Amino acid sequence: MAHYENYSYLKTSDACVKCGKCLPDCTIFAIHGDEATSPRGFIDLLGAYERKEIPLDKNAKKIFETCFLCTTCVSVCPNSLPTDTLIENIRFEIAQKYGIAWFKRLFFMLLKHRFLMDFSLKLGAFFSPLLFKKLPDKSSIIPRFSLPFIKKRVFGAMSSKSFLNSHKEEQIFNPNATQRVAIFIGCLGNYNYTQIGTSLLYILEALGINAFIPKKQKCCAAPAYFTGDFKSVDKLIKENVDYFLSFIDSVDAILIPEATCAAMVLEDWEKFMQKDEIYHKKIQKILPKVFMATQWLHHHTNLKEKLDTLEKSELKVTYHDPCHARKVLGVWKEPRELLKNFQLVEMENPNACCGFGGVTMQTENFHLASKVGDKKAKMIEDTKATYVAAECSACRMQLTNSLEQNNVQTLFAHPLELIAKALRGEKK
Repeated sequence: MAHYENYSYLKTSDACVKCGKCLPDCTIFAIHGDEATSPRGFIDLLGAYERKEIPLDKNAKKIFETCFLCTTCVSVCPNSLPTDTLIENIRFEIAQKYGIAWFKRLFFMLLKHRFLMDFSLKLGAFFSPLLFKKLPDKSSIIPRFSLPFIKKRVFGAMSSKSFLNSHKEEQIFNPNATQRVAIFIGCLGNYNYTQIGTSLLYILEALGINAFIPKKQKCCAAPAYFTGDFKSVDKLIKENVDYFLSFIDSVDAILIPEATCAAMVLEDWEKFMQKDEIYHKKIQKILPKVFMATQWLHHHTNLKEKLDTLEKSELKVTYHDPCHARKVLGVWKEPRELLKNFQLVEMENPNACCGFGGVTMQTENFHLASKVGDKKAKMIEDTKATYVAAECSACRMQLTNSLEQNNVQTLFAHPLELIAKALRGEKK
């Protein structure tokens, strides 16, 4: 693959001075305490692999699949070494050698074919009440029975009708509007947490901004990318790019209310396609108009001023920084500014990873994800906040599960949901 060939494990290994600045904040090292599963450990092993000193055996596979890809190491490294990209590339090699588990391949196939995913989720929503019960926040479900194939953990509620299928493509809120935006909703927002998109539409209506909901949008490709399924990544990126180009000149922005999707589009699409001259140029035409939702709303509308005129709520909110928002895209001030109608209480370390970690972490290393989530749940509990907010549905699923497992009463809400709540004047 062209993407894989652009990075030398050995060159990065030689550039690593083993200073250890990456260790204190490394998500996996903090719970595992094993030097091999640390950023400099990963880099050293990858260098040894390129020198043919160690094989890419199942032990190496197990080690490289413990990385959460939180990018903390990249953000603190004095040389900004691309540890995350190297891990993504070695996972491609692992997938080539050992294959991808059948359930992951099935999941990625559904992501590539929207009509199959729509049908599967409708079927799941129909039978869901038999196997799951809804939690108090109504957007999450937990198994009624502890069965071998259904662990007693929290998932996003399955909607019988996705966000994309619930709304018309054109949303004309103001016939005289000077702004029109497209919404790239993300898979979890489309199928599980549909209130995110509904809240965004409500906010746009309140601002008099027309919206376009592109019906043919596909998955951003992040789940496949982090797993090493580069064939699926290539297909999804190209289909999305060609579709985006068909309407990019008619919108002021493409708003993405999901940190992982936004980072994938803004950072990884271009990086993945860097040796494909045609698509690299196409992506560069799209990127100037792509924003995280709160980022664009804060800088390009009068939403902040509108919120400032409203009565303050007494509800306490604490904010968790998704890794792909703060560390990768530098978006963290904007959502906080838009949440100042609430009593904003910072947790001990809002920048610490929630522990979601991707498909492999959630399915094969969930014991590690749980340990990280437990630490985050304690931070949230200490704030005594009514809500914890984060602009990421992967964080939502992980944190909601951690809060439930640790009996913490704090509810999760996407910042757009809370902003819409403020605009509606809801105080409970």
